[in-house]
Amino acid sequence: MSGASGTPYAASVLRALLDAGESVDLVVSRASRLTLMDETGISFRDAHWQDDLREWLSRGADGKPGTFEVDIAPVRYWNAGDLAAGPSSGSYRSKGMLIVPASTACVAGVALGLSKDLLQRAASVTLKEGRTLVVAVRESPLNGQTLRHLVTLDDAGASVVPASPAFYAGATHIQDLVDFVAGRVLDAAGVEHRLYRRWKGDIGGARAT
Repeated sequence: MSGASGTPYAASVLRALLDAGESVDLVVSRASRLTLMDETGISFRDAHWQDDLREWLSRGADGKPGTFEVDIAPVRYWNAGDLAAGPSSGSYRSKGMLIVPASTACVAGVALGLSKDLLQRAASVTLKEGRTLVVAVRESPLNGQTLRHLVTLDDAGASVVPASPAFYAGATHIQDLVDFVAGRVLDAAGVEHRLYRRWKGDIGGARAT
């Protein structure tokens, strides 16, 4: 997680990864802690990260506690300042990396190979190892510099997934729109999920599911 607005997207992705039976290495940037506090009121603390993560993931996009029940046992948390952490090395086994949400500052850092924190370093490692990197950029409007950085990431093999919800899937609640974006992120990563209704064509005016 980087510091962009959009913590509900990250929560939906995390829940879906756990539902799919995936183990997760979680990196929460310093800026994203501030965003999480602003958007949820939750203070993400290193010493109590399990409790804070469980409380956050239990909430829906409307902020209501107890909406979801989540087993966080498969999650391993790494401090963003720990450049000696497992994900900082190419020899650390992983399937890939998802940056959700991705701020323009994070996009720039990864595109330029700055590796100023564990988030950027792990992304650079993911690219150099030829693994899947999905960047869910959440910003509007996008200036020319950011667009060039996104092209650089695309050229390097990353998948750029704008946090842009669609409406054809029959959304009736804000959680549906959040889950659509999360689902597209997981599609790009090749992770099975049931977060949104897929388009299969318009037959007699009724959309197949």
